Amino acid sequence: MTDDNETIPDNGTTQASPESAPRTLALTVIDTREAYLEAVDIIAAGHGPIAVDAERASGFKFSQRAYLIQLYRRGAGSFLFDPPAIGSFTELNDAISREEWILHAASQDLACLREVGLDPRVIFDTELAARLLGIPRVGLGSVVEEFLGIHLKKEHSAADWSRRPLPESWLEYAALDVELLPDLRDKLAELLIENSKAVIAAQEFEATRVKEPKPVAAEPWRRLTGVHSLRNPRNVAVARSLWMARDALAREIDVSPGRLVPDSSLVAAARVLPESKRELAALKEFSGRASRTEIDRWWAALEEGKAATDLPVNRRSEDTLPPPRSWSDRNPEADSRLKAARAALAELSEFVNIPVENLLTPEILRRVAWTPPEPTTAAAIAASLSELGARPWQLELTAQPIAQAFVDAHQKAENEPEASS
Repeated sequence: MTDDNETIPDNGTTQASPESAPRTLALTVIDTREAYLEAVDIIAAGHGPIAVDAERASGFKFSQRAYLIQLYRRGAGSFLFDPPAIGSFTELNDAISREEWILHAASQDLACLREVGLDPRVIFDTELAARLLGIPRVGLGSVVEEFLGIHLKKEHSAADWSRRPLPESWLEYAALDVELLPDLRDKLAELLIENSKAVIAAQEFEATRVKEPKPVAAEPWRRLTGVHSLRNPRNVAVARSLWMARDALAREIDVSPGRLVPDSSLVAAARVLPESKRELAALKEFSGRASRTEIDRWWAALEEGKAATDLPVNRRSEDTLPPPRSWSDRNPEADSRLKAARAALAELSEFVNIPVENLLTPEILRRVAWTPPEPTTAAAIAASLSELGARPWQLELTAQPIAQAFVDAHQKAENEPEASS
């Protein structure tokens, strides 16, 4: 594999660390347009890549919007923005979109950043870089401690960031999350080059940046935990109706659905099918902050499910493969190919020191094993992998081992009858 050290540019590893960099408006949440525009000018005058992070209120709110956006740039300092108060970040995006943005686990934050108009053109993902370097623990705290020798407390990672005012300790936590990223980025970039993984990293960063969001599920209620335990279509119809009623209320008041009524409660009600509103309210398993205050809503949904004529059916999308555990019965040849290819990639993963799930997406491997190209050559395998979304570096590393694994599995299957006879 060819290496290109220019793929990850030198952004100044000798620049000041967060301890010596000026803190501009540090620990003060910027929540006015005037202060925001002033910050944009200061950031634009800084130098080097932009460290960015976002805090949401997952588990508390229905939406996945950002409730705090943190930014750090050498020569400018740290900035904490209140997105709901500021609104559009178009001016900031215009000032920094052409610069490299440093994020940790970028796939988690890009959607909520784009929602307010922040859309990078080049990113460096420190979590992904750590994965590609074979680091076993890739959380920000672990990676910072390993490479910078700084211990980060991560006790506020699952906090309700929609709270106002935000406690001082939370702001300190949020600021550190970005202030350390430039130094971490420089160290990881150096190691990627030393390990001939700079090109790999650049391709993975770009794939993360341009990845399309998952399409909205046609039947999102099927994600209801425990719904598959319901065998009767009528019970499933009630579970569907309850889920839809909860989802509508959660969206309306912007509260995480599970905080209103847990999944287990909806499934319990759908299983029991109470005969009256009183019986539903008395159901011990039907709990949650809105289980009683919204009892009329839940009872209406339950009755709607009982009366539904469009009963749900168990059907699998034509594009969905069966679970691998059933392959030995449903498609023994594909099962042999998959097992052989998994073993080959596990060996390759250890050799190149890249996790097997990063070496090739498991779903891509399953699809090519289920329906392999003919003839089964490395070139044909590479073409199939590419169509399924594999990156060039993945094709270069995995196409030949997968092709050989498929051939070996086929030969083994042919020889087994001879051996038994």
